[in-house]
Amino acid sequence: MTVEQGIFLFIGFLILFSGFMMVTRSNLVHAALYLILVLFGVAVLFVLLNAGFLAVVQIIVYIGAIAILMIFAVMLTRGDVTGEAITMNSVFGWGMLLSSLFGFALIIMLGQWPAVTSLAPALPASWNELVEIGVAFLSPQGFVIPFEVASVLLLAALIGALYVARAPKKGE
Repeated sequence: MTVEQGIFLFIGFLILFSGFMMVTRSNLVHAALYLILVLFGVAVLFVLLNAGFLAVVQIIVYIGAIAILMIFAVMLTRGDVTGEAITMNSVFGWGMLLSSLFGFALIIMLGQWPAVTSLAPALPASWNELVEIGVAFLSPQGFVIPFEVASVLLLAALIGALYVARAPKKGE
């Protein structure tokens, strides 16, 4: 096992553990901190893939802006965020069973996909990472639709955060 493989396995386990801890915490500040750990692990994976630009974007945009904004929003809109509530309810077991089945089915489907076993072509020496990423994001043959869907999803999250943060009316 090489050093890169060891780092990849460690970061993979760190991401899985932090993701599990993130979704099982009832304290929103702790969940946001685990989210930051997950996003940092993804940035390390980008570094291992020699995608330095994406790693920097991951750290600046996701960790530096979105996750910190979530922590500030939680701390400014809630009175008491230190109390731990019960994290497991009556359907927690069913949720774990269904997510395990879906994960197993995903692994089986990816194992049968022929592109998983083939190698990607090598990048040319004159490849300009920023230009290629920009063309891939904004060309109709590239990722313009997922890029716009992510924009709409972030807008919906912002509207939802505003709805949750608003002061309740007297009748509610």
